[in-house]
Amino acid sequence: MAEIAENQEVFSIDQIEEPKDINDIVFNLMVNPNLAPVNYFNHFSEEGFDLESVANGETDDSGIFTADNGQMMAMTTHAFHHHLETDPKTAIEILISRAARRMACYGAKPEAVSAFLYHINIAHPNGQFIASGAKKGLENACKNFGVKISDRKIRFDYFSGHGAVTPTIIVSLMGSVEDKNKVITHKLKKKGNNIFVIGKSFDDINSSEYLEFYHEIYDSPLPKFDIDIEVRLQQTMKQLIEKQLISSASPVGKGGLFFSLLRAGMPAGLGFDITTDAEIRRDAFLFGESMGRLIVGVPQENEDDFVDFMQSTKLPFFTLGHVTKGEIRIDDESLGYIDKMIPNAE
Repeated sequence: MAEIAENQEVFSIDQIEEPKDINDIVFNLMVNPNLAPVNYFNHFSEEGFDLESVANGETDDSGIFTADNGQMMAMTTHAFHHHLETDPKTAIEILISRAARRMACYGAKPEAVSAFLYHINIAHPNGQFIASGAKKGLENACKNFGVKISDRKIRFDYFSGHGAVTPTIIVSLMGSVEDKNKVITHKLKKKGNNIFVIGKSFDDINSSEYLEFYHEIYDSPLPKFDIDIEVRLQQTMKQLIEKQLISSASPVGKGGLFFSLLRAGMPAGLGFDITTDAEIRRDAFLFGESMGRLIVGVPQENEDDFVDFMQSTKLPFFTLGHVTKGEIRIDDESLGYIDKMIPNAE
């Protein structure tokens, strides 16, 4: 079993001075392949491609499609490598929660999942520890979210010739859409719409793209996570969609709140004007990847009903800001316009 040495210092956010220049962070992270607004690797031909059409994907990183029988389906695939060797149960619970939260944001019901563990040697005690913990986490998460596990619980892939490779788990989650007329996407819809965050923010940058890519610190704990909160969030999202109180929804994912908003604004070329939480470090608020948070767009005419409903859920939520015609503003500071965030845009 992989263990943390007794004298090894555990990372704390206090080890990093709170940065003053948000612009510098944003434009450094823009070249991170995991956060680049346009993922060039999704275009496999040798011909040139239309940047605008790629950036206008309605379904973000997941797919919604209609089967031959007319049933609308949804599918999302996620991978995770953080702390599989030290806490595989929590790691896969986080991974399943991420996939289910994204599914819920479409108005889809998670139905079945398959899981694949790469680069573990099941004949080695550490490999057995990872596989056993991952199995427990998979079963617990699927029980909480009402998801079936397809085929064998976990498939394996290992080849000793690869040498030392970080263990990774990949899950594919399939979902069904009960009412295709109520499907929503991450895309911000209209200038002036309000933007709310459902869930609580923390001074947490653990295992984030910001911490690893910008600060080059690769050893930190898992992000804040509570599976009970995840279940409540997804139940709440289902009701919000049924009541048609929201026009868009995104999970706070890779890159944190800022890059989740950026991905939501790009399809329609809309920006956002937001205010950070004075009680949370700005870098953690904008780029931290703690779990249990959703970003929703709320039309102005629905704001009162939305607030009344959210108060009844007892979940934390707060007004983040509003949708703009294209400018991106944080705490009254302009970062420019969203069309300039697309690589090579004129």
